[in-house]
Amino acid sequence: MSTCHGPDPSGAAVTTATRGRRVLLVGNPNVGKSTLFNGLTRARQRVMNAPGTTVELQTGSWRTAAGAFDVVDLPGTYSLVARSPDEAVVADALAVAGPDDVVVVVLDATALARSLYLLAQVARDGRPVVVGVTMLDVAAAHGTPLDRDRLEAELGVPVVPLDPRGTGGRVQLERMLVEGGVAPVEGAARAWASPRPHAAATLAPDLAEAEALFAWVEDVTRALAPPTPSRRTRSDVADRLLLNPWVGLPVFLATMWALFELATSAAAPVMDLVGTFVDGPLAGAVRTVLGGWAGTWVEGLVVDGVLAGVGTVATFVPLMAIMYTALSLLEDSGYMARAAFLADRAMRSIGLDGRAMLPLIIGFGCNVPAIAATRTIPDARQRLLTGLLVPWTSCAARLTVYVLLAGAFFPDHAGTAIFGMYVLSIVLVVLGGLALRRSLFRDLQHDALLLVLPAYQRPRLRSIAASVWSRVRAFTARAGGIIVVTLTVVWVLMAVPAGPGHAVADVPVQQSLYGRLAEVTAPVFAPAGLDDWHVTAALATGFVAKEVVVGSLAQSFAVEDGGGVSLGENLRRTFDASSDGHGAAAALALMVFVLGYTPCLATVAEQRRSFGLRWTVGAVAVQLVVAWVLAVVVFQVGRLL
Repeated sequence: MSTCHGPDPSGAAVTTATRGRRVLLVGNPNVGKSTLFNGLTRARQRVMNAPGTTVELQTGSWRTAAGAFDVVDLPGTYSLVARSPDEAVVADALAVAGPDDVVVVVLDATALARSLYLLAQVARDGRPVVVGVTMLDVAAAHGTPLDRDRLEAELGVPVVPLDPRGTGGRVQLERMLVEGGVAPVEGAARAWASPRPHAAATLAPDLAEAEALFAWVEDVTRALAPPTPSRRTRSDVADRLLLNPWVGLPVFLATMWALFELATSAAAPVMDLVGTFVDGPLAGAVRTVLGGWAGTWVEGLVVDGVLAGVGTVATFVPLMAIMYTALSLLEDSGYMARAAFLADRAMRSIGLDGRAMLPLIIGFGCNVPAIAATRTIPDARQRLLTGLLVPWTSCAARLTVYVLLAGAFFPDHAGTAIFGMYVLSIVLVVLGGLALRRSLFRDLQHDALLLVLPAYQRPRLRSIAASVWSRVRAFTARAGGIIVVTLTVVWVLMAVPAGPGHAVADVPVQQSLYGRLAEVTAPVFAPAGLDDWHVTAALATGFVAKEVVVGSLAQSFAVEDGGGVSLGENLRRTFDASSDGHGAAAALALMVFVLGYTPCLATVAEQRRSFGLRWTVGAVAVQLVVAWVLAVVVFQVGRLL
C-alpha cells in the first residue's frame, strides 16, 4: 500500500513529503548497489562509520524534481541473520528505519534466487519496498533474459530495471519513491505475510520459516523462467584465462606491481609539485600578507607550523586521488573479485581472505592509501585486522632512512641490509596476523572465501569521479585536521626555548622544549645502543613523516658542527659513542625500529578515521613496544657477533 501521496501540479506537496526521507539501498555484494549510489548522489556524499562499529557507510543527497532524498548505501549482505558486523549494521539499520523511509532492494538478474531470499527477509518486516533489478543485459547475454513485468506480478511490489552505471530507470525509481513503495502482504508474496521479530535479535533463523522462504524463492524463479542452457559470455572466456593460476597469477602480480608503481613512482612527481608550490609561491604569498609580522614568531607559527601541516595534507591529496581512482577502476571493471580469488590461499594462513592482499601490497608503496584500500574488504573484522597489519608493511618513505644508514655503516652490503628490512616487514605482517588471529580476533570467520564473480564491465568515469571526490574530501577534512594540529604543536615545541638565552623561534633544536624532551627520552633507547638526543629527536619527527628523519639528523648535526663534517661521519661517531663501540649494531637496530614503529601521522589519522580512536591508540602502543623490543634484540645480538 502507498505510504504517501503523489505530486500535485506545483510539486510543493512532493517537496514537503520527501524532505528528510531516507532511501536505504540493500542488496547482495557486487550487485551494483554502490555504483547506483554514486550515480544518484554524485558529489553530494560523505563517509561515516556506523555508530559503535568500524563498518563504513556512505550517505548522500539525491536531488530530484520532487525534492531531495537522503540515500544510505548499506553494506552488501546475503541475509539479515547477522553473522558479521556488516550484516548486523544492515539488520540494525532496517530495524530502526522510520515509517517514511523506503528500502530499495537491488536484485541481480544473473543470480535472482540469492537476491530474492534477501528481498523476502527485508519485505517480511512490512517496510515499504521498491525493487531495483540490475545486470539485465548480462542475464540476456547468458541466455536467461528476465521479464520485468512477470517479476513484478510475482512479487507484488514495484520493480524498476536499473542501469547503475548509466541513468536508466532513475526517473521511474524516483516516481516509485515519491509514492512510497509497496509493502507486500498478499498475492504471490503470501510467504511474507506474517511479520517476525527482527533477524538481528535472533540467534538463528526459524527452520520452518527459512524453508518457507526458500520454497517461495523456488516458486518465483520457476515461474519466471524455466531452466534453459546459458550461453558462454565474454566474461566466461576471460575467466578461463584469468582464473587459471598459470595465467592469472602473472596478471595478478603485474596488476599489483602497477599499483605499487602508482603509489611510489607515478604519484611522486605530482606530490613534489604540490610540495614545491606550498613551500615556495604559497609560503611567499603568506609572508607578504603577514607584512609587519614577517621575521617574527608569528611568521614561524603560520608558515612553518600551520602552513607546513596544510602542505603535508596537500601533498597526500594527489596520491590518495590516484590510488582511489585505481581501486575504483579495478572494482568497477569486475577484476577486484578475481584478484581476491587468486590471492585467497596465501592470505588464509593468517585468518584473512584474498581481498586483504591488495591493501598490504599497496602498503609497501604508502601506508595511507593502503589503509584506505581496506574498504574493499566487505567484512568489518577482516577490514580492521588488515588495517592493523598495514603499518608493518615497509613504505617507500622508510627507504630513505634505510639507504642512509646502510650506506654509512654497511657500504659493502647495503643492498643486502635493505633487502633484509623488506623480508622482516613480511615476517612482521605474518607473525602479527597470527598473533592477532589467536587473541583479539578469535571470533573472525575462517570460512572459505565465497565470491560471486561479477561480469566484466567498462568502468564509468563519472561515477568513479564522484566516489573518488567523496573519499578524498573525507580524508582531507578528517585526517587533514589531525595532521595540521599535530605539526603545529611540533613547531611550537621546537620554537620555544627550554631556558634563558634564546628567543622564541630562534633557538637551537637541542635547547628547545623539543630537544630537551628528546634528551629525557634518549635513555629509553640505551638498551638498543641509541642513547643520544639526535636519534630520539629524529624519531619523534619521524612520527610525523619518515622522510623527516634524515633531515632532522642532518639539521641537528649541522647546528653543532657548522656543517663541516659529513652526515655519515657524524652518524658513525655518534653511534659508536652511544653503543660503546658497536655502531653498526646500533645502526641496524635503528633501521629495525624505523620499520616497526608508527609509520607517519597521516597513517595514524587515516586509521583514526577508519577504525576509531581506541583501536588507533592501541595499535600505536603495540607498534612502539614491538619496535623497541626488536631493536633491543637486534642490538644485543649484533654486539656479540
